[in-house]
Amino acid sequence: MTLTIPDDWFTSVSISEQDLLLELAINLYATQKISFGKARQLAGIDWYRFRIILSERGVLPHYGVEELTEDLKNIELFP
Repeated sequence: MTLTIPDDWFTSVSISEQDLLLELAINLYATQKISFGKARQLAGIDWYRFRIILSERGVLPHYGVEELTEDLKNIELFP
C-alpha cells in the first residue's frame, strides 16, 4: 500500500515525513491498532529509542494475556 501526501502539505504544517511517520506509529500503537514491532518499523527507529519515546509520551506498553502466554511458551523452550 502506498500513501501519497503532497509535498506542499509538509511545509504547510511544518512537519517532516519522518516526524509524521513517528506520530502515526505512536498513535496506532497507543490505540492498539498495531503491535510494538510494527509501530517501530513504521517509525523507522530502533526498539530502544521507540520505547523511550513512548515512555516520554506516557504511552504504556501493551502486555496482555496473549503476550504473557506467548512468553511462557518461549520460556518453556529453554531449560
